Amino acid sequence: MKTALRPRPAATASPAPQPQSQSQLQPQPRSLVTWNLDPAAYCSAHEHATRSDFARRLAVLTGCAYAGDYDERQPYATAPYFVPSNTVTDAGLAQAMGIAGVHDLFGGVVPHPFIATKAITHPVAGAGAPQPAGWNPRFAPEIAGSALAGFSCFSRAEARRAGRTLLGAGVVRIKPVTATGGRGQVVAHSADALDRCIDAMDEADIASHGVVIEENLERPVTYSVGQVIVARMVVSYYGQQRLARDNAGEEVYGGSDLTLVRGDFEALLAAPGLAPPLRHAIDQARRYHRAVIDCYPGFFASRTNYDVAQGTGHGGAWRSGVLEQSWRVGGATGAEIAALESFHADPACERVRASTFEVYGPATVPAHAIVSYQGVDPQVGPLAKYTLLNLHADSP
Repeated sequence: MKTALRPRPAATASPAPQPQSQSQLQPQPRSLVTWNLDPAAYCSAHEHATRSDFARRLAVLTGCAYAGDYDERQPYATAPYFVPSNTVTDAGLAQAMGIAGVHDLFGGVVPHPFIATKAITHPVAGAGAPQPAGWNPRFAPEIAGSALAGFSCFSRAEARRAGRTLLGAGVVRIKPVTATGGRGQVVAHSADALDRCIDAMDEADIASHGVVIEENLERPVTYSVGQVIVARMVVSYYGQQRLARDNAGEEVYGGSDLTLVRGDFEALLAAPGLAPPLRHAIDQARRYHRAVIDCYPGFFASRTNYDVAQGTGHGGAWRSGVLEQSWRVGGATGAEIAALESFHADPACERVRASTFEVYGPATVPAHAIVSYQGVDPQVGPLAKYTLLNLHADSP
């Protein structure tokens, strides 16, 4: 059956054009959104709230309009500025979202997923050892002297072999490559302890993500060395991490005491009075960062953070090396944004100090603290996350 044609409406004169208001003439500001890269994965309440707080403050710094969580149904006028939950590990997805460089997100983009994990830091155990697609064997030699002794393994058999090699020189640490805050790591003093740990791991997970076997340090000090690029400002920093006990009694990341300066890693190294161990840690992080850029084309990041551990290795030898990297919102981000806000407000300001805190259980937060989260998280319990800023940082 044919559908009857609807008659066209009678022609009418076009209305005279109306003058546009000033707001209509001005371009709409770019949206800034948080972006959960894996909606199926659990995101804790404190992580979501913290990321939202940082996003609101970044919107002010970048001149964007904060628009909450990214919504693929929303017709954004231009590609938003993103604050993702993790490093973007799909370069094609980044391109499709309009993320072309450091001024399009607070975080980083890598061409292969393993680059965003601890697995990138160490070589595989031999020429025939399994390795993920995109693996560049040139990376480990380029950071020689900037990492601890260790191997990245993608099978149980390789993990056992690599572990025994390292046990010949001392105690080893087994590290899940995607865990954060030091969680899930096990120290093994013997081959039997190593095997028990490896056997308890899922073979498919090891094959997919890998596991790191690394020399263990006694009484380590962990430095944070990092850099952020936001609103044409470059801020670099160094500092020392603190540990805390979470509500389950496990020792985890508890915050950092940081010195932040205008400029790149060279500006950090130019600071007078740096203690030799700290200067060494900064140089190791800088070399690691350059090697990633050199060995993995397609990598870029507006937020970089490198954990450098220094302590006593086998036989009492002093050791220092980059443990892992972070190209996403992290534990130091509260201090990073506080410094950006200070430099944005005062062009004459060149250096600040800031301390971040993650306090589990009942907490009394200082009145002058910049609070990013305080509440009872359904998963981790009572938690407060805040930053204390010191604008008077005239010495390293």
